[in-house]
Amino acid sequence: MAVFGVDYAWGRPGVAALKRAGAKFVCRYLSHDTTGKNLTRDEANELSAAGLWLVVVWESTASRALDGREAGEDDARAAAGQAESLGMPDDRPIYFAVDFDATSEQQRAINAYLDGAASVIGRERVGLYAGHGPIKRAFDAGKITYGWQTYAWSGGDWDSRAQLQQYSNDHDINGVSTDYDRALKSDYGQWRVGVSPEGDDMPDYVSVGTETAQQLPPGTWTSVSWHIDYSDTEHQHSDTGGPSVLTGSARYSLSAAVKVGGVPAGTLIQARVVEVEIADTDKYEPGPIQDFVAVGDEMNVLYGLAADTVRKDHRVRFQLVQHGPAAATLTGGSAKVFFWR
Repeated sequence: MAVFGVDYAWGRPGVAALKRAGAKFVCRYLSHDTTGKNLTRDEANELSAAGLWLVVVWESTASRALDGREAGEDDARAAAGQAESLGMPDDRPIYFAVDFDATSEQQRAINAYLDGAASVIGRERVGLYAGHGPIKRAFDAGKITYGWQTYAWSGGDWDSRAQLQQYSNDHDINGVSTDYDRALKSDYGQWRVGVSPEGDDMPDYVSVGTETAQQLPPGTWTSVSWHIDYSDTEHQHSDTGGPSVLTGSARYSLSAAVKVGGVPAGTLIQARVVEVEIADTDKYEPGPIQDFVAVGDEMNVLYGLAADTVRKDHRVRFQLVQHGPAAATLTGGSAKVFFWR
């Protein structure tokens, strides 16, 4: 499974913008900062009330972990106190940041820092935010229970034990610079004010993509075919290489981002989901249609469906239609589906 979330510092995109972007969780800071970087109780209440999950990371300075065990003890005490004041349950982890390209020679100091943190809050609550090297070495040494790996300083390598991945930086949401994250485990350290996740709070997830060019004839609804399974632990994308991304019955939400080329400026492009019968795919129920207008020869289409239910013996597909004078081409994209049984 993978779940989409974001992290940010001083700005506040707002609940409505975060939900429009498809975020299911928000990673926020704890620190000694007094200029507005940190998560506040009011913000935690607002995000929780909107159904968004929270994750917290402690960062004072990028290389603070090099100060060793005593620094880890001090930071864990400060972080735990702030987390408690925010309403975070005391069984939830705190990530500690190593926000630079740490070398293997520096790992001893980092491990000592993590030991210090564990002596205060318990090893089961200690997480690490870092690049691939420190994350791998800390997991190998048994110093952390949770890992949040950034693509920075990772060289394209991912540690499969990390619960979170920060995979892209500097995206604008409602005027605020945000980073994109994905949770790869059902428990990635998430919480709401006074609430730890359990049962239905942790949905399953399908993430698919395509890098294969697909023709979009004018005026005809076309189902996008997906050729890459990024994450599909429940085998919902059962027709790999085909269009269906979820098999009912299930409650679900869907977001899709695709790129369409060869469309003149001003061309109307529409997107929707459909729920087709497995036994007869000519029979289907269309979902909400969203309209987009091309501003140039290439267009990014971002579609989101907050909530729906697909019945038993039906599958969910994503479709596009473009109303230009000639055929256009879908050049790539991805779709993400959360679902609850």
